[in-house]
Amino acid sequence: MTSRAALLVLADGRFPAGGHAHSGGAEAAVKAGRITDAASLAAFCRGRLHTSGLTAAALAAAAALGHDPYALDAAADARTPSPALRAAARRLGRQMMRAARATWPGPELDALAAAFPRGAHQPVVLGLAARSAGLGPEDAAHCVAYETVSGPATATVRLLGLDPFQATAVLARLAPAMDLVAEEAAAAARQGIDALPAASAPLLDITAEQHAAWPVRLFAT
Repeated sequence: MTSRAALLVLADGRFPAGGHAHSGGAEAAVKAGRITDAASLAAFCRGRLHTSGLTAAALAAAAALGHDPYALDAAADARTPSPALRAAARRLGRQMMRAARATWPGPELDALAAAFPRGAHQPVVLGLAARSAGLGPEDAAHCVAYETVSGPATATVRLLGLDPFQATAVLARLAPAMDLVAEEAAAAARQGIDALPAASAPLLDITAEQHAAWPVRLFAT
């Protein structure tokens, strides 16, 4: 039986998994003038959701289903062409692992932590954390879909001084799209690792490399 309370804990932005330090590409997009207001934030979030968000959600759903987490980590590596984003995903995975093992301890998390002392990819760890919490693949996929858009929205409030009510409205209007992405991700995960999507977002990869070289930045990514 899944626990909706556990799902809320895992999806809560205050869960100490380190996501608050990352903008999901929004900082570079703001500097380039691609995010200037609520409408452009919504367009950015929608694009991120249907590309890197779908890919990450499927990885998390597959981990929640019990697919081989080592194979999933390799699949995540292959789907992350940017070295900066690969490094960030592993840092976030390490932080997520610490939080997950403290919250929902279990042998599967312990084994993955031992195999990847520098961190497995964050979506894989999140999916395994969901599994340890008694959650299913749709739950894990929903968590990823939500964080895919909530991170940039929260960051844009800080970067642009965007009205937080407008940022929250953006998230609310994206809810149907988040549901669809989570459903698609979970369906793909049920078909096996070879069926997982590899939707790409080349501009996010390019700007992530540029952002990593900035001498001064507010967010890690």
